[in-house]
Amino acid sequence: MTHDRRKPSRQDSNFRISNRANRSMSSGGVIVDLHRNSTNWAKVVDDIVKLERKIFPKHESLARSFDEELGKKNTGLIYMDVDGEVVGYAMYSWPSSMYACVTKLAVKENCRRQGHGEALLKAAIQKCRTRNVHRISLHVDPLRSPAISLYKKFGFQVDNLIEGYYSSDRNAYRMYLDFDAD
Repeated sequence: MTHDRRKPSRQDSNFRISNRANRSMSSGGVIVDLHRNSTNWAKVVDDIVKLERKIFPKHESLARSFDEELGKKNTGLIYMDVDGEVVGYAMYSWPSSMYACVTKLAVKENCRRQGHGEALLKAAIQKCRTRNVHRISLHVDPLRSPAISLYKKFGFQVDNLIEGYYSSDRNAYRMYLDFDAD
């Protein structure tokens, strides 16, 4: 499948979902669904693994098992492409018909505060909502206040603190976003 590689125009700056090409425009970038049969699969996964290693501590990183994680049946990944560069990604899963999880959300340090994380989170929520789930959950380090602020902006609430979640000395907040039952 070929994709339009045009540079986003000023009118594209507002995030939108484009089902036709599985792409969305946002803040100077394009959100792309990663599919295993994509011609750029290996390059994108390699770029994401490099980003994963830079951002997350070794014991938290999926770098070694990334391909395996993406092979799971109920897992999806979207990434932000800015001029051919992967600047961020979000991984999500729906382990049951009732709930989904945002398992990873990361943006390169030099590309933060440009709307990429917000666009990725919004797109991940929309992807999870297509499964008619009632709740989306995620885990976040309590020391990552910009991430917590972003999640709260989208309506996520802190459920509880899980001690030793990441390691014996690193905790996590479990956060959730509930939807009305249809």
